[in-house]
Amino acid sequence: MKLYVLDTDVAGFVQNKHPPVMRHFASLAQDDTVVTTIVTVVEGISGWLPACFRAKNGAARKQALSRWQQTIEFYEEFLWLPFDNAAARIFDELKAQKIRVGTNDLSIASITLAVGGILITRNAVDFQRVPNLLFEDWTISGK
Repeated sequence: MKLYVLDTDVAGFVQNKHPPVMRHFASLAQDDTVVTTIVTVVEGISGWLPACFRAKNGAARKQALSRWQQTIEFYEEFLWLPFDNAAARIFDELKAQKIRVGTNDLSIASITLAVGGILITRNAVDFQRVPNLLFEDWTISGK
């Protein structure tokens, strides 16, 4: 059994049914599990809030709120891994090593390391800097 953790970009690819990503989903073993993190959920949902608040008319407001609702409904389909004590400890250890990765990405990596998962990302440039983090890119063709 493998635990796959979706980062924010790849969650967007799943939401939009990106063909290579969906082929990877279809090829998973029956006992594999795909989850995401609370950080990814916050990033995904908060991305639509400015559009909801800035909408100039009813049509724009309807579109923005509809997209926000679709995003919430999408994330309801997944288990959200928390940023718990274990993740916080790993986060602090990684910060002390001065790893040059953004705070949210470092949080996602910390959660993934805490649960022994495999991060699904297309951001190998940043995540390869995190020691012992296993990751895969499902956005490229292959499976």
